[in-house]
Parts: sequence; structure tokens; C-alpha cells
Amino acid sequence: MPVAAGIAFFIVLGLLLWGVAAYISGNSQEVNIAPSTVDIGRTKTYAAIIASEGPLILPDLLRANGKRTIVLDHTGDDPQQGWRVLMAYPADRGVDCKVELIKGTRTFTDCEGRTIGIDDLAAPEQGVGPVVSPDGQLTLDLLPASAEPSDTVKSS
Repeated sequence: MPVAAGIAFFIVLGLLLWGVAAYISGNSQEVNIAPSTVDIGRTKTYAAIIASEGPLILPDLLRANGKRTIVLDHTGDDPQQGWRVLMAYPADRGVDCKVELIKGTRTFTDCEGRTIGIDDLAAPEQGVGPVVSPDGQLTLDLLPASAEPSDTVKSS
């Protein structure tokens, strides 16, 4: 009897997990199990990296489809100020036209071989951007304002 109960338990558990996986895979646009914020690190560290090597291209941090690949940029001498996030495709092209950074510069090459500046990249959805804490921790908020619950207030 205990063996049969154990087998039944694992069958029910397996079916439950299969159902959850099927629901998530079939509703990938509505279901997101990734966090909406990502801790990047210390502002001083990343400001120095960007100053010497150029803006950072970060892969899609929410989904595996890569459509929300972003560029993290910093300008100025103050590591607490001057942060921004842009999309990793030109503003005059679609999301499928990814850019590549020309190492050590603030310029990119797009899918058509054009050389473009960082200001030519597409802006992210409203609400997506960097948040700098008073202690110098850099966090990226990846949840668009349109997806936030109405009672959520975003602080920066």
C-alpha cells in the first residue's frame, strides 16, 4: 500500500508540473517568471568600464527571444548621475536589426552595415531604465510603465 501511494503521489506531481509547464509555454507573453528588476552592480565599477570600453550591450534579461536586448550607457564624471538605457537596434529600424558595438567607442554597426552613434538607437518603453540607489548600487527596471499595476509607484 505505501508503495502504491508513493507512485500515485509522483504521478500527480508529474502531471501538475507538466500542466504548469504547458501553461507557461503556451502563454509566454502573459507569463513571466523572471524578476522585473536586475541588479547590475556598483555604479563606480560600471561607469569606469563604460568610459574605457564603451556602452554595454546586455542580452534580453526577461525572455529568451532576445527582442529586448538593451544598451547600458553612462556619461559624465559622476557615477551616480548620467545613466540611461537604450534598445539594441536603430530607432529607424525594427527590433530584428540588432547592433554591434565597435570596441572602445560609442558607435555601433547595425544589421545593414551602417555605422551609427548611440543617440541613433531606439528608446526603450516608458518605465524601463536605470535606478541608482544612494549607496551606489545600479539596478535596471525592465518593466514598462504600461505593465505596472496602477498602485505601484516607481522611485529613482
